[in-house]
Amino acid sequence: MSTLTRALRGLPRAAAADLLESDDAYRLVIDLPGATAETTTITVAEGRLQIEAQREKAVPDGFEYRREDRPLFLDLELPLPPDVETDDAVASLEAGVLVLTIPRRTTAAGTPIPIEDD
Repeated sequence: MSTLTRALRGLPRAAAADLLESDDAYRLVIDLPGATAETTTITVAEGRLQIEAQREKAVPDGFEYRREDRPLFLDLELPLPPDVETDDAVASLEAGVLVLTIPRRTTAAGTPIPIEDD
């Protein structure tokens, strides 16, 4: 079980997420209804992925909240697996769905070391 898989189990109920893996990348899909690219930030620091999203919602004239169960902010911090290449990560946010693709580092088979015969 990957680090991301374990971390996603602890997400708040307000966040629904899927994790997909291939040989080349990880893809994280998170529902962020009401969030936009302008109200969402994604950063990586010290092996951790930080996603902060703000939901935009307006109160119509003449109405006031009596109950509010849809949080305005979502703040996620997830540990990243050691094989990610975050410099080439790409993200899109469309219709409240964030898709983040983080490539995996390619592992070389190794460099042979020649042995000299005495």
